[in-house]
Amino acid sequence: MEYGRSSQFQRKKFVNLNPTPSMAYNGKNIMSLIRDYMKPNPNRRPRSKIPMMKGNVQLDPVDRETTVTWFGHSASMVQIEGKTLLLDPMFGDAPSPFPAIGGKRYSGHLPIEIHDLPVIDAVLFSHDHYDHLDYGTVKQIKDKVKQFYVPLGVGSHLIRWGVHPDLIHELDWWEETELNGLRLVCTPARHFSGRSITDSNATLWCSWVIQGQESKIFFSGDSGYDTHFKTIGHQYGPFDLTLMECGQYDERWHAIHMMPEQTVQAHQDVKGGTMIPIHWGAFTLALHDWTDSIERVTSYGQEMGVSIATPQMGEPVIVGSSKIPNQAWWKL
Repeated sequence: MEYGRSSQFQRKKFVNLNPTPSMAYNGKNIMSLIRDYMKPNPNRRPRSKIPMMKGNVQLDPVDRETTVTWFGHSASMVQIEGKTLLLDPMFGDAPSPFPAIGGKRYSGHLPIEIHDLPVIDAVLFSHDHYDHLDYGTVKQIKDKVKQFYVPLGVGSHLIRWGVHPDLIHELDWWEETELNGLRLVCTPARHFSGRSITDSNATLWCSWVIQGQESKIFFSGDSGYDTHFKTIGHQYGPFDLTLMECGQYDERWHAIHMMPEQTVQAHQDVKGGTMIPIHWGAFTLALHDWTDSIERVTSYGQEMGVSIATPQMGEPVIVGSSKIPNQAWWKL
C-alpha cells in the first residue's frame, strides 16, 4: 500500500487521531525527570526470583478451546480454534540495543525455550519499538512462522532481517483480513514509532482485534488513553478477553502510555470481559515500582467490578472459563 493513501500519513510521518506529544517537554519536566532518575529506588526491579510456569505451556492448540499465555511484558501466545498466534514476541534479554537502558529481563529466561515453540500460524506486531519488535527473536522464530501481520511500514524491518516479503501483510487502521477462518483487524492506538533518532514515526503503530467463530480478543499494543477505545468497542465489541497495556507510565508521558486506572477504563470502553494486564513484569522502562502497575490496576479493577486475570508467565488462561488465575504471585 502507498502510505500516502493512509489518512494517518501526513508530511512523511504517521500521526495519531489527536495531537500526541511523546512527552511534555518543558524545562520543569526535564529537570524533574533527571532528578527522579538519579534517585535510588531498589523497588524498580524485583528483589527475588520471579515465579513462572516454565515448561507448562500448552504447545498443541485445542480446536475449540481458546487459551492465552503471557510471557512477560507484552509478548503473548493466543491459541484459538486450532491456530497459534504470537503477539509482540519480544523474547530478548534487553529492550534496547543498549542493555544499560532498561536493564535486562527480570526473569533472566522465558517460561519456554524458543526452539520448543510450535509452528506459528501468524505473528502480529503492534509497532517497531525495541521492547516489542526484537531482531534476535525474529531471526530465531521466522522459519517456523507462516504469516506476519504488521501495521504499515513495519514490514521493511522484517524484510531486512530475512523474512520473505510474501509472508508479510501490512495493514492500515481499520483494515481487515482473514486467516484460516479468523478475522484480524488492525485498529488504532495512541502511540508513536521509531528505532533511532532518524526514523521517528516513519512506521505506523496499532492495536489488534482477533475474532474467531466462538471467541474474540482485543490486544491494545502500546497506547495512551483516547476515544479510539470506545470506537473499537462500538464497532467490534464485546470482547471475551483483552490484553491491555499496564505499566511503564508517567504523568509526563501520559499521552502515549495509560495510567493503570485508564487501563481499566479502556477495557470497559472496548466492552471487554476478562482482562490480562500486559506491558509489565519483564523490564524497567519507567520510574515507578515494578509492581505498582499491577497493584493499581487490580485494585481499581476490583472497585469497578472488572474481571482481571493475573497469570504467572507461562500460565495459560482459558478464555470463557469461570476459573481464571488471580493469585498475587508478585508478592510471593
